[in-house]
Amino acid sequence: MENKGVRPNVFTFSALINGFCMHHRIEEAKQMFDLMVRKDCYPNVVTYTTLINGFCKSKRVESGMALFRDMSQRGLVGNTITYNTLIQGFCQVGDCDNAQEIFKQMVSSGLAPDIWTYNILLDGLCNNGKRRKWITSLHKAHRITRSSPTRCKLTRLGE
Repeated sequence: MENKGVRPNVFTFSALINGFCMHHRIEEAKQMFDLMVRKDCYPNVVTYTTLINGFCKSKRVESGMALFRDMSQRGLVGNTITYNTLIQGFCQVGDCDNAQEIFKQMVSSGLAPDIWTYNILLDGLCNNGKRRKWITSLHKAHRITRSSPTRCKLTRLGE
């Protein structure tokens, strides 16, 4: 590509990083990310979230958190997908306490949890034996209504 005089941009690099992540080639994805930065092409939130997701799916959530911190230090603000990715990563490795901390960070940063956020938390907590504690706190903290899809799922779980 560069041989033809075309300089890769953030979208090109992000697509390559996503491809590596989708094929479970996380080390190559990270190398592509590092190359991107060395070439003065700065990652955006989508790029970071893509690589964070790759690390989380590889059960390397702490590496994902390191990227999240790096993203924040560079002045980028994670979106709902970024937070959901980290919450799910922590739940999948059985670390519900850190999942809860990420959830709290999300809310305190002004982002509203969406239906995916609640479903990720509920599934993670149920799979890790912490259902009752969270159901109670979710009701209180977020005023889940009787008609919301999350409320339906809570009812199905036998609150």
